[in-house]
Amino acid sequence: MQLDLNLLAALDALLEEGSVAGAAARLHVTAPAMSRSLGRIRRTTGDQILVRTGRTMTPTPYAIAVREQVHELLHQVQGVLAPSRELDLATLERTFTLRWHDSLVALSGPALLAAVRAQAPGVRLRFVAEASTDTPELRRGEVDLEANANRPSAPDVHAEHVGETRLVVVMRQGHPLARVRTLTAKGYAAADHVTVSRRGNLTNALDDALAGLDLVRRVVATAPTEAAAFAFARDSDLLISVPEATTRSAVADLGLIALPLPIELPSALVYLSWHQRYETDHAHAWLRGLARSALAVCGES
Repeated sequence: MQLDLNLLAALDALLEEGSVAGAAARLHVTAPAMSRSLGRIRRTTGDQILVRTGRTMTPTPYAIAVREQVHELLHQVQGVLAPSRELDLATLERTFTLRWHDSLVALSGPALLAAVRAQAPGVRLRFVAEASTDTPELRRGEVDLEANANRPSAPDVHAEHVGETRLVVVMRQGHPLARVRTLTAKGYAAADHVTVSRRGNLTNALDDALAGLDLVRRVVATAPTEAAAFAFARDSDLLISVPEATTRSAVADLGLIALPLPIELPSALVYLSWHQRYETDHAHAWLRGLARSALAVCGES
């Protein structure tokens, strides 16, 4: 059987986009050409791959089963056909997708972008928001670098500890607790709180630590980002407990203050993660180095 590797790229695009038009746009071909490729794929596999349901197209069970395998095979083929060569940053044109915690984008994103623009003006950075649930984009090659507090457990995902920071308590300058000589755990627990969680969690490790002291705090709301939580703190007597490194600019800009957390907790760790397929990719390794330097601010006091 003669194999056309172009069909592998077409199949990957069709499975990712879920439509002929979307796949055509991704590969910069016409919709009729992509439709013909789909026909060839159907004849080769003996499966419909995508079936129409109303105005949309739905992948078949076979298509769902092979989606990740197809994506991985395509990356392997690209690696074989585009062998490693010396990196020329001046002429490098590439778009990197980074899924970073929003506070890390605000804290380290500007330094990373400045370094990238100075060394490789043809490179673009595409920061995307974290999802409310764990997603496979890193393993599927749709995200190049992740940076957050989660150390991935998948054996094919590499992770590096690049920084850490302690938690602090953020409040408005006129907050009653801002006037006390020392913020105690009891005083902290007695106040009302807003948690920061992209999943909407109302409790976290702080509540476990308070429970060990026979204390309970009242969480009145949760916010998906630190920026949103700071807005609550600015206009009320609510407390926000967040990593110190990510609060520095926001505290000054919004007229807030940060006090040491009156509870013993381990420092918040920051991990930089990437899929093993990029381990020897020169451009990716270059970007990892810049990201590592930009994120190192999280470990500074």
